[in-house]
Amino acid sequence: MTKVTCHCGAVELKVALLDGLKSACRCDCSFCMRRGAAAVTVAKHALNVVKGADNLAEYTWGTHIAKHYFCKTCGIYTHHQRRMDPDEYGVNLAAIEGAYVPDHDPIAWVDGINHPSDAKSG
Repeated sequence: MTKVTCHCGAVELKVALLDGLKSACRCDCSFCMRRGAAAVTVAKHALNVVKGADNLAEYTWGTHIAKHYFCKTCGIYTHHQRRMDPDEYGVNLAAIEGAYVPDHDPIAWVDGINHPSDAKSG
């Protein structure tokens, strides 16, 4: 299991990564572009909040499928439930114990701007 923490340590997760840190990517949707964090993939059942569940704030918008979680104390994004696949989480690469984001550059981008649920019928 891999340890994930916010900056102040109030929130701690244990996760089992699907493909190690190889799945690191960034999304270009309006929210993720502003956040700028790279995320790695974790199956929904493989993420456990072991400390600070009551200290997590949730943010949703639009379709309200994606749920983004942040520490209420330090504001660090820890993870989000994915809109494309709600059975997966994206976990903040920079919050993973021992991970150094520059070691994974270049990090691929995924197309969040043109998400199918945003398509307007003609």
